[in-house]
Amino acid sequence: LIAVGIIVETGALGDLLSRDWIDREVRGKGVSGELLFVAVGGLATALAVPRNVISFLGGYAFGLAQGTLLALLAEAFGCLLTFACGRTVARRMVSARLGARVRRIEDFLSANPFSMTLLVRLLPVGNNFLTNMAAGVSRVRALPFLLGSLLGYLPKTFVFALAGSGVETGAHLRIALAALVFVMSGAIGAWLYRRY
Repeated sequence: LIAVGIIVETGALGDLLSRDWIDREVRGKGVSGELLFVAVGGLATALAVPRNVISFLGGYAFGLAQGTLLALLAEAFGCLLTFACGRTVARRMVSARLGARVRRIEDFLSANPFSMTLLVRLLPVGNNFLTNMAAGVSRVRALPFLLGSLLGYLPKTFVFALAGSGVETGAHLRIALAALVFVMSGAIGAWLYRRY
């Protein structure tokens, strides 16, 4: 959370995706600001910007509930863009060079794409960009992958939107909420891991 806050505060991402940009172009702009946030956040996610930054800024710009929802939409849009790029542009090149690895990903995801994607998203490991690209390059069905990603993104998106929103809940309650969400997502991940 501190690292995300520093990235946002210092504007390390340039003028785009900074608090100044949010204040100038997104906040208080109504539907056009919301659409701009989802579009830019989605593009940033597709270009491997950490989802935590998008979630934090969503909470900062729109508050907890709306910020969580809009950040989740932006992250899903970014996931879809990277997946589509892998499916349409990179598939032949990557499959030709990394065929065995692509088959392992297909074997892992193909039997239960929704559940396995949800499992990958809930575990605190992996790289969002690489996961999206790998799934796009494989023959995994798009809809279960995207729905599993969307549901799996929810816990961390909520926690970082909470941090960005500045909701006056008190440190103890905020830490308790974050811990509860972490434990719940870990429990679901562990259950899915044992099942599949």
